[in-house]
Amino acid sequence: MRLFYDAHIDPNSATHQLSEEESKHIVRVLRGQVGDTIGMLDGNGHLFTCKIADAHPKRCLLSIVRVDFEPKPTSEIHIAVAPTKQMERIEWFVEKAVEIGVTKITLLDCKNGERARIKPDRLVKKAISAMKQSQRRYLPEIVDLTSFQDFLKEHPFGLLAHCYEEEKNEFSGVFRTSNCPILIGPEGDFSEAEVAQAINQGYKPVTLGTNRLRTETAALYACMQAKLLIDRQ
Repeated sequence: MRLFYDAHIDPNSATHQLSEEESKHIVRVLRGQVGDTIGMLDGNGHLFTCKIADAHPKRCLLSIVRVDFEPKPTSEIHIAVAPTKQMERIEWFVEKAVEIGVTKITLLDCKNGERARIKPDRLVKKAISAMKQSQRRYLPEIVDLTSFQDFLKEHPFGLLAHCYEEEKNEFSGVFRTSNCPILIGPEGDFSEAEVAQAINQGYKPVTLGTNRLRTETAALYACMQAKLLIDRQ
């Protein structure tokens, strides 16, 4: 069953009309016909089994046959990462992290950051595509560029991956399954002042292995480590 996404579909409704964009995609591109079965996700736990009731290329109407709901997981994987200069690299990270199980991604604005502005719409589209591909019920939240200082104010505890020579904790020994964002710096790393500020607030510096990783690789590695620990519980 092909999966599609619409955040506005109502679990209490018997029918749903798709947007013009989705209608065109289903009817003209995929050649959907009346009676065909498709799946709809709302990104908020629901899977709708639907049949095409009216295969109109601008206002395709669906008949909702069944609604299944999956409770939201109690465990969290929150990656806060400085976006790379080449957006393709951070888009790749978003896609793979969603497939693995990330629940929230915050884009960090750091002193050594490579981007002052960003368009999160493309990242959201990547996340939606990965959610459908991996058959996840919940769409991870993607937070627009946030200053390092503001992030620390909002999140009083977390883990910090940096490249400076100092004693660091093993990931498995300090990771928490909730309220524990993992901070990944830009290619030029966090500044020494940022590292000191985070550690003084209570953040735990962690090691991501002996190899020096690129930003998006480090972020995905941290995501995978968190997922493995959650799955072992």
